[in-house]
Amino acid sequence: MIALVAVNQAEGQKKEKMVTVTGSVSDTTLSPIHGALIVVDGQDTGVTTGKNGTFKLKVSTDALSIGAYTENFGSALTLIEGQNKITLVLDGSQAIKNFVPRWSEGDMDVEIGYGTAKKRNLTTDIGYIDAQDDSNASYTNIYDMMRGKVPGVQVTGNKITIRGINSINSGTDPLFVVDGIVVNSIDDISPRQVKSITVLKGSDAAIYGSRGAGGVIMITMVGANR
Repeated sequence: MIALVAVNQAEGQKKEKMVTVTGSVSDTTLSPIHGALIVVDGQDTGVTTGKNGTFKLKVSTDALSIGAYTENFGSALTLIEGQNKITLVLDGSQAIKNFVPRWSEGDMDVEIGYGTAKKRNLTTDIGYIDAQDDSNASYTNIYDMMRGKVPGVQVTGNKITIRGINSINSGTDPLFVVDGIVVNSIDDISPRQVKSITVLKGSDAAIYGSRGAGGVIMITMVGANR
């Protein structure tokens, strides 16, 4: 009996052995995705990618699969098969099915470039517009919908200026990003097609490098598969 218990304990300890896995998550252009949630065997690990799209965590030696999940860019999944370094590309070829993240109640996720983050973790006061709110239903012009909605954002005609505290880039035009793609203009976008608008400035816009020096206007369209 004692020998049997010892064997069972040894098997249990073996199953609980952990190994360190590192990796990276990127989009289809191989740009790093910040804030992607890492999923192991379909379970939320609570680990998210850093600003350079990388992650590091310990997994059981019995773990079979590892993946990354984002609300806006979709998900990706691959088999571990003894690998200690994983590369995940969110290209839609192999998505995580039937996965529901453990988001905290009342903790809003906002877009911050190549991924999402909790609003309370951002370094600046991020601007967010829920374009599907009933209060925005009457707008026919996207600039009119944005005017006066976000502190520090000045809308004059079709020109948008994002002003930060003591910002030396206060006169620089913002970068427009629609469903993850940089565009030159948002003139032709109807407010009825828009799901949400996120305004980034300062260090929170740094993921776009010098292009985001004047801030970033991120627009998510209704029905976007991202």
